[in-house]
Amino acid sequence: MFADGFLAASADAYPLQLAGHLDPAAWLDPPRPRRGAALLPAALLAALVVVQTAGDGDRLVLDARAAGLAVAALALALRAPFLLVIVLAAASAAGVRALTGWG
Repeated sequence: MFADGFLAASADAYPLQLAGHLDPAAWLDPPRPRRGAALLPAALLAALVVVQTAGDGDRLVLDARAAGLAVAALALALRAPFLLVIVLAAASAAGVRALTGWG
């Protein structure tokens, strides 16, 4: 069952990846598409973080993950090293869960 899904996903992903490599260079050479292509990964990552932090199936939730995200945003704003940002976010989320049982 898993192997069938894996093979189907692989068969679906390969043509998409190939299409990306076969795009004409003229499509990405102008400044506007180049700017969009440069910003797209950051936007997708931000969307993934928001969905994984505030989403639970088909509803929005506010729990300890939100506290961890807030601490991470503050640490990034203060230009902390990335490893420290991760440790602070995890510790704050765990602390909120331990102290309040929230989330």
